[in-house]
Amino acid sequence: MATTYAPTHTVEFTEDAARPRRGLRAALIALPALVILVAGFQRRWMSDDALIYVRTVRQILAGNGPVFNPGERAEASTGTLWQWLLAAAGPTGVDLAQAAVYGGLLLTAAGFALAAFGCLRLYGSSATLPLGAPLLLALPPVWDFATSGLETGLATCWLAGGWLLLVTRPASVWTSVVFGLGPLVRPDLGLVSAVFLGAQWLLVRPGRRRTLAGLGAALALPAAYEIFRAGYYGHLVPLPAVTKEASQSLWGRGFTYLGDFAGPYLLWVPLLFVLAAVLPARASVRVPWVPVLAPVLAGVLCWVYVIKVGGDFMHGRMLLPGLFLMLLPVFLAPASRATALASVGVAVWAAVCASVLRIEYEGRVGPGGIADERGVYVAQNADPHPLHHTFAGADWHARYGRAARTAEPPALLFPGPVQLAAGAPTVTGVYPVLGHNGTAVPLDGAALDPIGLAYPLAAHSQRVEGGRVGHDKHLPDAWVIADRGAGELPDGVDPLQVEAARRALRCGGLAELREATQAPLTTRRFLANLTGSFQRTGFRFPNDPAQAERELCGRR
Repeated sequence: MATTYAPTHTVEFTEDAARPRRGLRAALIALPALVILVAGFQRRWMSDDALIYVRTVRQILAGNGPVFNPGERAEASTGTLWQWLLAAAGPTGVDLAQAAVYGGLLLTAAGFALAAFGCLRLYGSSATLPLGAPLLLALPPVWDFATSGLETGLATCWLAGGWLLLVTRPASVWTSVVFGLGPLVRPDLGLVSAVFLGAQWLLVRPGRRRTLAGLGAALALPAAYEIFRAGYYGHLVPLPAVTKEASQSLWGRGFTYLGDFAGPYLLWVPLLFVLAAVLPARASVRVPWVPVLAPVLAGVLCWVYVIKVGGDFMHGRMLLPGLFLMLLPVFLAPASRATALASVGVAVWAAVCASVLRIEYEGRVGPGGIADERGVYVAQNADPHPLHHTFAGADWHARYGRAARTAEPPALLFPGPVQLAAGAPTVTGVYPVLGHNGTAVPLDGAALDPIGLAYPLAAHSQRVEGGRVGHDKHLPDAWVIADRGAGELPDGVDPLQVEAARRALRCGGLAELREATQAPLTTRRFLANLTGSFQRTGFRFPNDPAQAERELCGRR
């Protein structure tokens, strides 16, 4: 049985009177979407991490499967659904970078429109005022990540669309299906899926049979993909979650990341205005409490998780979904004296924030390794809208790219000054800027990163204490040469370390990891990957080859 909400009061009006009201509602929906379209377009750009998606999609379209490098099953894409949406666009001949940038922008705008529409449906005939919308629209990180080519736009659209369904169609089985997509949009958004599904149950209160049916509908797609992931890749999570140790606790760094986002924009000021409007409205505005509190709870949980794991290296990025969720119920707020005063306060702050407030390290990497990511790539490419990165302003990146594009196999390349070593069967490039590496190295070559975003061996190495958040693994060159190289060694590499690494690779968990990711995918291999995925995902080995050999091979 569908759930309906009883209106708190009724207003009689004629057809003629309804027309301007419809026009106002349409404007309230369209205006936030239009503003973010303009702001995002003016700051359009392509993140290096988004180029990771592009290479994987190119491999899919080339018939090599959802891998970053042929011959090694590694899931480098964090946003599964975004990867497959880009793959679906590929056969049209569209430029994948442009599809990622402009597709993300359109999805962001759609998310803002859905958020406004959800508020209008929630509050019925009550007049509304913009409260949360101008807060979001004034923040430079929101402008930056309206594009970037990453899955942020898809996440924004899914969050707003899911909330709208919670407000309008909580009893539908298709609502359950949409709620279940969170882990496929981004693994950490599984928290939102859980909260929204719980809220749906509270609104509908179905019997046991319908509860199980709804849960089955929600879990069908993510569970099926999880089985595929475990059997195909041999891991329970995408490889970036392994290399970034997504289960770790780094609260101190996480609070630093929160301060880096909230401090420069004086974010506490508009949030106080929002609270000042919301608290008096509890008694005067009668709306169902579940769809109001659910996104707030989900947003708080998202922030707690981001802070727990130590934040991120991109300024503000990982906190945006949580903030968007917490502001969904007041994106447009019911009109009252308190709301009107708060809206004016938020509008004044928004004008100051949009025009004046900025981080101190614009265009650079700031304290703690947190970066103005868009500004860095604008500077390094000498281009206000970098889509296909040329690195015209960063010669060391450009030099590596030229070497990777012109190298003839067998070649093993290391970063600047670029060194070539013989022995790799194809062109193998080792470079920490993985998107750039994947663009430069041919599709039939191997683009490896010592951080481990697309290289299983590096992902399972131990963290380097004190390293940059999200980049605190660095596989020594000796391991790469032992794994991929032969013949003459590059300068500065200890041959004893290489030999120890080669022996370690034949022992224990390392030997099993190589089998799981590189052996032909037979039915037996798929089942072995599936059953061993839990233990394999948690496996780590020492960075020092001699120590790894002792631990894995039992040598003294």
